[in-house]
Amino acid sequence: MNDFSQFLFGLFWYGVLILLPGGAFSVVIHFLLSLPMRRRDRALFFLDLMETILQRGQPLEQSLLAVAENHDLALGIRFYMVAAHIEGGARLGEALEQVPQFLPPQINAILRAGEKLGDLKKVLPACREVLRIAPDTVRSTMHYMVAILLVFAPVACWLICLLSVFVIPKFRDVFAGMGAPLWPLAQFVLANTFWLVAFEVAVFFSLMLVAVIYIGGPGFVRWFQFRSVPVVDWFTWRVPWKQKKLQRTFSAMLAVLLDGGVPEGEAVRLAGDSTANEICRRRATRVIAALEKGVKLDEAVRAFDDAGEFHWRLTNATHAHGGFLNALRGWHEALEAKAFQQEETATHVLTSGLVIMNGLVVALIATAMFGMLVMILKGVLATE
Repeated sequence: MNDFSQFLFGLFWYGVLILLPGGAFSVVIHFLLSLPMRRRDRALFFLDLMETILQRGQPLEQSLLAVAENHDLALGIRFYMVAAHIEGGARLGEALEQVPQFLPPQINAILRAGEKLGDLKKVLPACREVLRIAPDTVRSTMHYMVAILLVFAPVACWLICLLSVFVIPKFRDVFAGMGAPLWPLAQFVLANTFWLVAFEVAVFFSLMLVAVIYIGGPGFVRWFQFRSVPVVDWFTWRVPWKQKKLQRTFSAMLAVLLDGGVPEGEAVRLAGDSTANEICRRRATRVIAALEKGVKLDEAVRAFDDAGEFHWRLTNATHAHGGFLNALRGWHEALEAKAFQQEETATHVLTSGLVIMNGLVVALIATAMFGMLVMILKGVLATE
């Protein structure tokens, strides 16, 4: 009975010290990694709700208020904040401006453009394109990076710091007393311990930044955006796959607006606003300036696309039948495919590079430590 009681006691402390913290850690990880997907699902649910209301021919704002009266939490708490602004007399676009965290910035901008167009139903496909889910490989790689951040990177930093503070100085003292020669690799590790630790810390904070951006989403990134100095938008435009997605959004919205009979200058301005990117807005402004000088639209869009592909795509679209959106659909799909390919390549290269570099640092330190132990044993055997 005594042995059985000890077994139960040990099992209890195993659950308290191992299973409960591990389970809590798993729940937190799942919650963090699922945040981007939950935000996307809420936005798609809202778009489906809008499409259903518009197809039935019901008034949009009043129908959204009726949905809010059901107190369904599937749309999130911010939906009720939007509904409160609508109840106060605001239009949908104005309410979304008051609660910018409810939908991604591009979705807010596209819906406002559709409201000005007078037909929200036409811009809903463009909204869904923005919310298209990334490939499974990209999402799994991002999750893998977060796992490295939360588990392996802190452990590696802690172990290397521990070695640099307690172990390496002792080895240095032993070799100083023995007067034995050190391996060149061991000399390198002893001389550059600080930089090895700094490298691991830099990797940790880099992964932390990537994880925070991924989990926080566009709402978090916008905290660092300044309209006079659009740093975030500039970096976004310089990322190849982000640039292609912005080009796709601009082109799709421009096509929708032109097919809707909006004047070219106003269509370009609304399409630039739909990207929710200041760099795109400035390029759209240059396109509008060229239109005001009498330049044709297919020539004026050269100011938006440095590569010039948009120019000849739009030139072909002006001679095609079935509208701009149908004529440009193939290009939009090509942009999306290239963006996914570049994003997948970048995530694999980044994660593989981080794993290889961390492995090299660990192997370097381990080889140096074992080399010093071998030299100490040789010294001890030589004295005998």
